[in-house]
Amino acid sequence: MPATSHSAWREQRARAVTAPTGNLALIETRWTGAKPDLAAERAASAATVTVTELKRTSLESGEIEHGLRRWDADSPAIHAFERIDTFEYDEAWVISGEFVPVSGERTVPFEHIRDNGSTRELVVPGDITVEIAGEQFTVAAFDDGGKLLLVFGDATNGSETYAPGRFLFVDRPAGDTGFVELDFNRAFVPPCGFSAQFNCPLPPASNRFPFPIRAGEKNVVFGDDFDIYTA
Repeated sequence: MPATSHSAWREQRARAVTAPTGNLALIETRWTGAKPDLAAERAASAATVTVTELKRTSLESGEIEHGLRRWDADSPAIHAFERIDTFEYDEAWVISGEFVPVSGERTVPFEHIRDNGSTRELVVPGDITVEIAGEQFTVAAFDDGGKLLLVFGDATNGSETYAPGRFLFVDRPAGDTGFVELDFNRAFVPPCGFSAQFNCPLPPASNRFPFPIRAGEKNVVFGDDFDIYTA
């Protein structure tokens, strides 16, 4: 049953975000320029902390910039976390679409939540065309580990759901062209809703629906007046 499967997905989400390197565990993102000394960082960290490395392209110089992340399995956010509020499962929000790939590496500028209005070019392997409420939309989803990741906004943002927008994974069609399923019941709060140390992409104009999508996750709920921006 879809509702049973949805309950299992919600349970999996709760386990994932509270894991030792889950979204709630991220306590620091630090850009070091040169490759960081991970061995030294790990030696200086508490036993509950995991240190990983990452890299990005500098918006100023265009050069590769290295950094690190510290994840704490005993973080304040994990302790304050209560639940993720969600809408009730609604089969009406399981919608068919069509994925059409594009040749080459087409990029779309995505503004990110911590980049002060600047944009980063992300490779978009194709478009998803979908009809909702009698209106046709063409949205851009980028590749995330072999799946399509749709970053979208709708009329619930800021009132009923996470203000900057939500994410949705979409399985690519077997032949790389054709039918895809958008199950908005699995729309989820992006990592930046769990830790201010993430830099999430924001929905581009093409991915903003002018009506409410009351499906999927709403917001992260913390106890004890916890605030990810002041923790």
